[in-house]
This record gives sequence, C-alpha cells and structure tokens, in this order.
Amino acid sequence: MASANTSWSEENLSCTICLDVFNSPVTTPCGHNFCRTCIHHFWDKKLEYKCPLCNELFHTRPDLRVNTLLSEVVDRFGTSIRVKEQPCVEPGEVPCDVCTGTQLKAVKSCLVCLISYCQTHLEPHQRVTVLKKHPLVEPMDRLEDRMCEKHDRILELFCKKEQVCVCLLCTVTDHKSHPVVPLKEEYEVKTAQLGKIEAEVPQRIQERKLKIKEMKDAVELSQYQITSHSFLAMVTGFLPTTMGWYLVMTLMSVSL
Repeated sequence: MASANTSWSEENLSCTICLDVFNSPVTTPCGHNFCRTCIHHFWDKKLEYKCPLCNELFHTRPDLRVNTLLSEVVDRFGTSIRVKEQPCVEPGEVPCDVCTGTQLKAVKSCLVCLISYCQTHLEPHQRVTVLKKHPLVEPMDRLEDRMCEKHDRILELFCKKEQVCVCLLCTVTDHKSHPVVPLKEEYEVKTAQLGKIEAEVPQRIQERKLKIKEMKDAVELSQYQITSHSFLAMVTGFLPTTMGWYLVMTLMSVSL
C-alpha cells in the first residue's frame, strides 16, 4: 500500500477529468492543469470553452502548451512509483548493477554493456535506437566470467569438437572449421539430456536392486546346498555302505 506522502503526491498530480496521473500536462489561462488530450476532448464536445474546474469562460479556444516543469515532476513521480513497486534483490538473485543504495532485482542483462538492469534502469535499452540493438538475456550473475579471456568478447557459441564455450572471434582463429552452435541451443540440448538421465536413474536403481536380490538368493541357495551335502557326507560315514547310499539318495530326492 502506498504511503501517505505518496498518496498526497498522486492526488495533487492527477488530472481532474480522467482522475489519473497527468499525461502531457497543460495549463489553462486560469492556472488549472489537465492532460492535454483530456482538455482537448472536453472542449471538442462543448460549444463554449470553459475551465472544467472553475468554469472561467474563454472567448476563444486557448492555445495550450505542455507545462514542462509539471511534466518533469510527473516523470520523477512515476519513476519513484515504479521503483517502489519493484522487488528488492533477494539472496541468490541477480542485483541491478546501476542501483545505488537499495539494490533492486535485475530483470535483464545486456551482453554488450555487460551490466544487469532492473526494470527502471532498463528503460533506455527499450527506448534509445542504438541501445535497442543490444542483445538482452535473462539476468546473469558475474557477467565478467562469461567473457572470452583471449578476445574480451562475450562467450556466445559452443564448440562441439572441443566441448567448450567460445566467442565469435574464436571461430576464425583457434576454432576455425570446428562445428559450433549458439550457446543457448547447446544449453537446451544439455538440459534435455540431463532430464533424460534423471528420469532413467530411478529405473536403473531398481534394476540394480533386483540384480543384487538375485545374487543374494543364489548365494543363500548355494550355501544351503553345501550345508546339506556336508551333512549327508557326515551321516553316511557312520552307516553301512548300502544303507548309507540309500539314505543319501532318499535325502537328496527330498531336498530337491
């Protein structure tokens, strides 16, 4: 919820026609402020040109210009509101490199500037023509570690032959003629492979458990047979030969 000071500021920076914060504010000859679009639409529907607030009548339609001072105040107010609405950086998240004081959470990282920006400080990259050409990615921490040490360029490719990340200049020098793919593409491949391995692990564990159980059962059966044969050999040693063999064959048939 906005603070009392913010509510007061918003109330005094609002157009009385649309009840929203001023957009291109203009001032009438009587000193009242309105959005330029709002006051023009208001007068377009009237036969007389009056101030919507004080009803002062203007004999001719006033030629209104943007109130630059008020416009700057509105812009600053809007920026402060956007900053307050943005989340502060939490442990494990990428902070905005431009914020001073309280650091906000970064929403994008620029691969040309090598800087991470919050929503407010990202605005020039969305507005200025030259900056709009900069590739933006999801927030990345320690961008300097993602630079090619040899060419001082961002690592944006993956060499399939040597299984390493490379920059564009690497492909025409040390990795010339090596098959390379965009780093994002290789990341998606590796992620899919990892997911497949993780899915197979439980099945492999179960197969190992079954194999171990089979080996355990075989060992127990082998020990039982050895014990049985030893017992029979001991018994036959104390009996006449014919009776002994008869008893052995009988016990063996029972055990089997």
